[in-house]
Amino acid sequence: MAASRTPNILSIAGSDPSGGAGIQADLKSISANGGYAMAVITALTAQSTKGVSGVLTIEPDFVTAQIAAILDDIRVDAIKIGMLGSSEIIEAVADALKPCDAPMVLDTVMVAKGGDRLLRADAVDAMRTILLPRATMITPNLPEAADLLGVDEARDEAEMEQQARALLALGPEQVLLKGGHLADETSPDLYLTKDQTVWLPSRRIDTKNTHGTGCTLSSALATHLALTGDGLTAAKAAKAFIFEAIAAADALSVGHGHGPTDHFFALRT
Repeated sequence: MAASRTPNILSIAGSDPSGGAGIQADLKSISANGGYAMAVITALTAQSTKGVSGVLTIEPDFVTAQIAAILDDIRVDAIKIGMLGSSEIIEAVADALKPCDAPMVLDTVMVAKGGDRLLRADAVDAMRTILLPRATMITPNLPEAADLLGVDEARDEAEMEQQARALLALGPEQVLLKGGHLADETSPDLYLTKDQTVWLPSRRIDTKNTHGTGCTLSSALATHLALTGDGLTAAKAAKAFIFEAIAAADALSVGHGHGPTDHFFALRT
């Protein structure tokens, strides 16, 4: 059911002090798409547009305490889950969310843009078995899908569809498999449910400023899922938003590496 008032969206993720990814990107994306943004922090990172130099995970009990404080006081209309870091935090988040029946978008964050690992290898199984079956929608990119399935990365749309179906078999209601890593001129995403197979193609934008695109997309998706109550509608709206945010990214001047997208492009046009 679509929200009749401003939806409250809870992001559970790690912090990026450079502001382009993680909790910071989530708060911007949720706000830009019409939601009220809330945040539970699972990890602190030392990072910039040039990469990650350190990660400090939050104690699982304190992650639980943050979630409990929100659920005790505030209506939650949708949840976005990003960086979790360890199997202990995955278990803590899953347990803490048991009283909440809001739709959940799981961004299966494993590796940062520069290649730094953000989810311990031994936690991939916990992600696969504990959170995927509870997710309303998952949003892996091609390397993350391959990691979750233990297979080689998809090289074309046929292999993308095969892997998306394998991911759907792990239990989520919906899969949005992102095809940005394909080596072609377009960036096709695949929205898949047991009843729908919909390709969402878009033009590839020539820019290095794509830091935090996954965080931004999944947060927009959670917001539109709360606003509309429909997964495909939400996926289309979120993809349109991230396209415009990437297209406007070069107007910003942030850092010397992979800069952020412009979450508030609409305010500057």
